[in-house]
Amino acid sequence: MNPETKRKIQIVLLVAIAVAGIRAAYVVYKRRGDHKAIEAEKKEAPPLMADYYVTPKRMRPYDLKSAKALTEQPVWVKEGYKYSYYPFSAARHSDFSREAGTLLPIQKLQVKDVVMDISPGSSDQKQIIAVFELDGNDYSVPIGSVKGGNYQIYSDEMFFIEDPRQLYKHWPAETWQAIEQHEMKPGMNELQADFAIGMGVPQSSMDSASKTVKYPNGGKPLTVVYRNGRAAEIQTGT
Repeated sequence: MNPETKRKIQIVLLVAIAVAGIRAAYVVYKRRGDHKAIEAEKKEAPPLMADYYVTPKRMRPYDLKSAKALTEQPVWVKEGYKYSYYPFSAARHSDFSREAGTLLPIQKLQVKDVVMDISPGSSDQKQIIAVFELDGNDYSVPIGSVKGGNYQIYSDEMFFIEDPRQLYKHWPAETWQAIEQHEMKPGMNELQADFAIGMGVPQSSMDSASKTVKYPNGGKPLTVVYRNGRAAEIQTGT
């Protein structure tokens, strides 16, 4: 191999080594940068709310007999001002023509019985109703239906079968005080609002950073604007 060729090969090798060194340095730098970015995200990301770790028990009733398990412990209403209840007569029938009221937010009930009843306007469908006592009178609230032997029971969506004060005992005392007084306070999240003022109706919005929800609130309507999951604005109105 002549000296000129040898010198060219050496130059090529030196260039290749330099390129490889630069690439290796870049890979190390990039990995360090990615690691720092991941660590920064971990520091900036808020921890999961304790609410996410709460898993309320569900009964999953599938027929009349299994639904009667509602009588074995108190129940608490999940969303107030959403479910209507009706007078229940000694003849064991509901007067669906006369609404007696709506269940209140986290109202505690003791279900006395779960029975089948008529379904207004339908001859081949029956209502599944929960019977409870209030102020010395019996009332009923529909919790499902049956048609052709097919049951649809939604009591798990209506009731807690555990005391929500124990399920969410990590909430501050002042939050529970507001809930028990059915008051909405700044800083509450949507679940706490459900407990305090009942069901809400989300409004469509182009602003992804905020969410507006209207609450009938038993005839005292409120509009709440949430930012970052917390109530930032509370407005009264129709």
